[in-house]
Amino acid sequence: MGGIEDHIGRGIVLSLCDRTGIMVLPWLDAGYSALTVDLQPAANPHPRRFHIIDDVIEWRYPEYLPSPVIVFAFPLCSDLAVSGARWMKAKGLTALITALQLVDACRQNCEKSGAPYMIENPIGTLSTYWRYPDFIFDPCDYGDPYTKATCLWTGNGFVMPPCVRPGDMFDAPTWVEPTEGSMILNFSPSPDRADNRSITPPGFSAAVFDANGRR
Repeated sequence: MGGIEDHIGRGIVLSLCDRTGIMVLPWLDAGYSALTVDLQPAANPHPRRFHIIDDVIEWRYPEYLPSPVIVFAFPLCSDLAVSGARWMKAKGLTALITALQLVDACRQNCEKSGAPYMIENPIGTLSTYWRYPDFIFDPCDYGDPYTKATCLWTGNGFVMPPCVRPGDMFDAPTWVEPTEGSMILNFSPSPDRADNRSITPPGFSAAVFDANGRR
């Protein structure tokens, strides 16, 4: 575990299928510790971020640790997103089944935790195979100047941060003009394309902390 049991701080934030750790950074800055799990080594290391390289389908939260204060999950979307629909038939049933098993493993970890949670995926087939998302947002809604329609399945009291658009009756709008266009179109084919397209918008991660962590 890398000693997370000795560095719990204000509590543990759990983030599944999370290589970058951007989602947990505001929590780390506020004195929490984070446990991230992914098949790839961690990017953006932090002294209170403890990263496990493992398959989330098989991994389960250790019973000897206190329950997490919040859970995030970012199951791989390559075999579920509509942006890759043209290749779904060629990938076959095995790819689809594995992708759904990963989502279900995330769901089980989230629901079992008893903590507020969100499971993230882009517009795709989960609405067909599971249920409609609770929320859909674009990064520009929270200050990152690009679009990428993103779905959230939430539970256990997760609070969706409000989006304040121009003309709303508030002093501090969160929405910005998407001057960088669409994230889906911004990256040409490369080995890192899926990773680059799946990076969590920093503005959204900060907004989630403001809505949930400050409570």
